[in-house]
Amino acid sequence: MKQDILTKGTVEGVRIYALDTTNLVREACEKHKTSHLASAALGRAMTGALLLAATMKDAERIGLRFKGDGPIEEVVADAEGDSVRGYVGNPDVFLSLNEGKLDVGGAIGRGTITVTRYLKNANPFTGYCDLVDGEIANDITNYLYTSEQTPSSVALGVLVNKDGVVEVAGGYFIQALPGCDEAVLEALDHNVRMTPYVSQLLELGYTPEKIIQILGKGLDVNILESYPVKFKCRCSRDAVLKTLLTLSDADIESLGEDDETEVHCHFCNERYIFTKEEILNLRK
Repeated sequence: MKQDILTKGTVEGVRIYALDTTNLVREACEKHKTSHLASAALGRAMTGALLLAATMKDAERIGLRFKGDGPIEEVVADAEGDSVRGYVGNPDVFLSLNEGKLDVGGAIGRGTITVTRYLKNANPFTGYCDLVDGEIANDITNYLYTSEQTPSSVALGVLVNKDGVVEVAGGYFIQALPGCDEAVLEALDHNVRMTPYVSQLLELGYTPEKIIQILGKGLDVNILESYPVKFKCRCSRDAVLKTLLTLSDADIESLGEDDETEVHCHFCNERYIFTKEEILNLRK
């Protein structure tokens, strides 16, 4: 089985990142038991989060939240380095196809995108922007331009088969660096318009490195590095206990009235069961 890979490259003053997230998106969707439509939304958001995390320094994290008035309620993704996790508000969401495609924009509806950057030696930075169409890629592109003044182009794709299994998932990110030649941007824009959907390229077996070379056709392409990416949640039984320790004595006493206390992690759908004795021992 092929690995999920993120590849970084530059093309004459422009950075291009591309990645294949097929396995990790499939794993996340299996954990959350998502519908076809919810799988597409979750896969796009997680892929987008990984692309943005790749622009940040080590140990810095980014969170994406798409909140609208549509039936999916919200789509959340959280990425750090080579790992990502995420969830949707309504994993059972269903809408009719929109021009033959899964209607992610209709599922999210009108609302906002929230981007939080968790910086290593500074307070987290949070930015907001109205959604453009709820299709996620366009919303990330618009956010980067309007809120962070970084002109970029983001493409995301998730292909789900008739049985609801994620066949391929991935995306790419193009961002001009300061001083980039306008002619290079025009050439890249032409290449993007001539390039098939990223899901089609992945379905044909193209690697992230090959996708970067296609996007940089006719230009000087420099591949910097490639590394594997994965689905990973930071929750654990110990981490949940540490969170419960922050509760007041009164709240702990209230939980201790039940024989068992269940804590659910939204990001990975894991459920942790604690006995009455474990809860009451927290006061010690």
